[in-house]
Amino acid sequence: MKLVLKLIAGILAGLLLGLYAPEWVARVLFTAKTVIGQLITFTIPLIILFFIMSGIASLPKNSGKLLGKTVALSYCSTILAGLFAFTVASHLIPQFTTAAEPTTATATAIKLASYVNLEIPPLFGVMSALAAAFVFGIGISATQATDLRRVADQGRDIIDRLLAKVIIPLLPFYIAGVFVEMTVEGTVFATLKTFGVVLVMAILMHWIWLSVLFVGTGLALGRSPAQLIKNMLPAYFTALGTMSSAATIPVALQSSKNNGVSDGIANFTVPLCATIHLCGSTITLVTCATAVMFLSEHLAIPGIETMLPFIMMLGVIMIAAPGAPGGGVMSALGLLTSMLGFGEASIALMIALYLAQDSFGTACNVTGDGVIALWADRFANGSESAAPVAEAEQA
Repeated sequence: MKLVLKLIAGILAGLLLGLYAPEWVARVLFTAKTVIGQLITFTIPLIILFFIMSGIASLPKNSGKLLGKTVALSYCSTILAGLFAFTVASHLIPQFTTAAEPTTATATAIKLASYVNLEIPPLFGVMSALAAAFVFGIGISATQATDLRRVADQGRDIIDRLLAKVIIPLLPFYIAGVFVEMTVEGTVFATLKTFGVVLVMAILMHWIWLSVLFVGTGLALGRSPAQLIKNMLPAYFTALGTMSSAATIPVALQSSKNNGVSDGIANFTVPLCATIHLCGSTITLVTCATAVMFLSEHLAIPGIETMLPFIMMLGVIMIAAPGAPGGGVMSALGLLTSMLGFGEASIALMIALYLAQDSFGTACNVTGDGVIALWADRFANGSESAAPVAEAEQA
């Protein structure tokens, strides 16, 4: 929550400085935004490479069909949540907000220039990082290459520290620079109006999706949906405070066990789903991306034929996203630029929108994990033998 308050302070500072400060002050903030943006662009492929490689390499080996069913169910939930979000957002956002249109005032507005023209090109492209992550991640898991796995884990830890100690603390200055630029160019107030609409819409969709998951699961398994949701509420409210799926695992474990999930299945599925079941984050990212495209003069809301591949890739690229706040959006930046054509200003809006409600998306992820655990318990007690479960627990 401190990060959210800092982001709000950055937005307000950018707005006020853009309105009342001398031009040189606005240029200083714009320069800071430019330099931080270059650092973020450099880091994106490294996030994809190390986090996905480490995540795939750490998946349990020889854990039987239970692992496959759990991963498939988590992925389907994530994809369907994204499609639901896009369907709702693409219809409602144009009705409640105003699209960006070039105007004479905007065209003649002052264009800020950076004092420093610093370029930090990435070491490799986004798709190269994704392909390498899968090749090495699957290879490490198959061959049990402990040295390479250690490199992947240590690389992940280094990038995680870079995010937690450098990039995330700099985000308020980055956002302030973005809002200084928008204020000078005269587009800031339309953007702020859209912020409120998008945040409320995303949170409501989180609750609707969780209701669908729990009601459907309760009816299918002969359980009370209200009781299932009640038992998961401690995990939901813990995630609101921690903004981290990883930090909420102990509470989510106990909540799943209170729903009748056996200890072994809960211990297997809940930590696994903390990295692969991201329905809430997907709803947020898709909703925010749709809003940003609607706001941008250079982008437009695409059709389902463009968004479906993006959503499907999103469910993969956020595997093992860092536990620090903002991990989901930082992992997705590469897709936003390569598949949806986002520029630097659009990326900054995405970061601000996403982090403003990151805790609600995380809470939706964690609470939804309770549904996956219930189904995994059903699978294990049905057609699955006890051997795969035991192997999964050991792994």
